[in-house]
Amino acid sequence: MPRTYLVTGALSGIGAATTALLRRQGHTVLAADLSAPEGRAALVARARELSGGRLDAVVACAGVAHFDPVTVRINHFGAVATLEGLRPLLAAGSDPRALVVGSVDAVHPTDPAIVAAADADDETEAVAAARAAVDRGEGHLVYSSSKAAVSRWVRRAAPGDAWAGAGIALNAVAPGVVLTPLTKPLLDDPATLALVERAVPMPLHGHSRPEQLAPLVAWLTSPENALVTGQVVFADGGADAVLRGDRVW
Repeated sequence: MPRTYLVTGALSGIGAATTALLRRQGHTVLAADLSAPEGRAALVARARELSGGRLDAVVACAGVAHFDPVTVRINHFGAVATLEGLRPLLAAGSDPRALVVGSVDAVHPTDPAIVAAADADDETEAVAAARAAVDRGEGHLVYSSSKAAVSRWVRRAAPGDAWAGAGIALNAVAPGVVLTPLTKPLLDDPATLALVERAVPMPLHGHSRPEQLAPLVAWLTSPENALVTGQVVFADGGADAVLRGDRVW
């Protein structure tokens, strides 16, 4: 049965691949790109207008990987604001599902100050902590911190009354290295390629294409997914298993 989806980050990468797959399956997809803080309310209002007040699924794919506070603004606060803002529309939908695209990078070292501020829903403090990390030469921690924070939010929020209690499954997908315009400069340079492969080892088939992630996203946000919620599903070619070994819980 056709469903109505909203996908952020729909112009490239996993978002574009997911949008294309869902449309081929006969679903209606409202496509959005990145959402700056001042545009979050406008996104929700426009989605309400275009959808007639109901959505069956939301996929928050929008993300960046800059050594800059904008990364935590978009990857964590933008994703959370999108999902929370659209939750009433999901509650009015059929078999509602929600998903955010995280990253295996969440298992890498993070900046405790950024993550703590994100956990406290304090965007101002998180931005200040991210700026401090950049200034001391640890800008790489901003991305991993943003992905760890949004994954933690999914784990906390999913079982609650607002999500599971309303019949809305909420999950995250954590890819490894995905072949996109964002990663191409890193992978084209032999020096940075070696660093990437050490940081994200992917023994099963190597680096992934966005089209390989889209079916998983589509299933997790489909009516067929009746039980999976609160999960960070690693679709990373085995990187998480290599990096964390047999530590499961």
